[in-house]
Amino acid sequence: ALLLFYVAIIDFRYIFFILIASIPLSVEYQLTDSFGTDLPTEPLMIGLMGIYIIYSAKNGFVLRGSVFLKHPITLLVLLTFVWAVVATINSLDTYISLKYLFAKIWYIVTFYFLGSLMLRRKSDFKRFFWCVFIPLSIAVIITTFRHAMTDFSFKDVNYVMQPMFRNHVSYACIISIFLPFVFLALTWIPRGSFLKWLIIGSIFLFLVAIQLSFTRAAYGAVIGAVGFYFVIKWKLTKYVVAASIIFIICFVAYITHNDKYLDYEPRYEKAISHESFDNLLSATARGEDISTMERVYRWVAGFQMVGKRPLTGFGPNNFFNSYKSYTVTNFKTYVSDNTEGSTVHCYYLLMAIEQGIPGMLLFFTLIFTVLLRGERIYHQAREKWQQHVTMAALLSMTIILILILINDLIETDKVGSFFYMNLAILVNMDLKNNKLFSGN
Repeated sequence: ALLLFYVAIIDFRYIFFILIASIPLSVEYQLTDSFGTDLPTEPLMIGLMGIYIIYSAKNGFVLRGSVFLKHPITLLVLLTFVWAVVATINSLDTYISLKYLFAKIWYIVTFYFLGSLMLRRKSDFKRFFWCVFIPLSIAVIITTFRHAMTDFSFKDVNYVMQPMFRNHVSYACIISIFLPFVFLALTWIPRGSFLKWLIIGSIFLFLVAIQLSFTRAAYGAVIGAVGFYFVIKWKLTKYVVAASIIFIICFVAYITHNDKYLDYEPRYEKAISHESFDNLLSATARGEDISTMERVYRWVAGFQMVGKRPLTGFGPNNFFNSYKSYTVTNFKTYVSDNTEGSTVHCYYLLMAIEQGIPGMLLFFTLIFTVLLRGERIYHQAREKWQQHVTMAALLSMTIILILILINDLIETDKVGSFFYMNLAILVNMDLKNNKLFSGN
């Protein structure tokens, strides 16, 4: 602690990149039955947040109104946080909502505002890449080796990833989210060099690791990112966003009309766990996979909850304590007792449940603005390296947005950190395009 304090005084940039390097290797630690933290990332976030506040007060970066602070994406980030405050004030349990609110503060301050200072120049992105790449590669190699000792068993996939990863989903997510930055590194490494071959080899390693994680959402997210690369290149984002909005409206209207959702109730005795991944895939298609049908069970409850408190929701972190009374028995599965205390497994729906429809709409406004403006930033980039960085951040963000369709991950260090850093990177590239700050 004394060493970190000394380094922070000399140059807190080092502490920021120590935090970045610790993300792939961080572990979850339960201090009490109801309170846990991520070590060493969360204490580092809190410390860096304090350092940034002191820095801002001294240099006037925020207090005097910088161009970064006035950017539309920044304003939307702040607006979503303000609405989270409103939802917390109206929460069913303000105490557990406050825990969410405090965590949100140090995620936004550390990875978005401080990240905007740390990730501006080409040299910054190179440092960022190696700080994630090296520990993540070590974690992947260790996990793959341990998994090989079980003959790559689907049944043991969660065990071999601990303690660095809570489960196979967390493992696959951080690899897939970081993958666009691995391709980014190829653009600055000399052709034919050892490092070039090392990075190419790591791409195959990461893709194999994603495959062996048996995480369906990660498969879809990586494939979706490949498709979105061409969407950005061909300037089709506005059409994709419009189609997404139409699809969401039509889907909600369809499943709610005359209680249509009741037609998709599972057969309780057939919705079971599977020890073979092949069986899992076929069971998913038949609506007999327990993890998929348990999601549906909670989604049905979630829609009922949104109808009950549509304006400010139940309050951040209040889904688990409230949803049981809104469930529909027809959708119940063998794991509906939810002993692990997990939530609705769809971040967009979770926003509507816990922060009301306005909270969900604000989040949608943020991500649609990011995608639409991101495409413009890419095509307006003055230099090739800026284009490459913008594309990497956009594809990483796309992967996150696909992953959270069936997971709740923004409030985890292995996903939330990249979510806010990607936003900061895109804003910085936009400001650089408009010559509002310089630096190579």
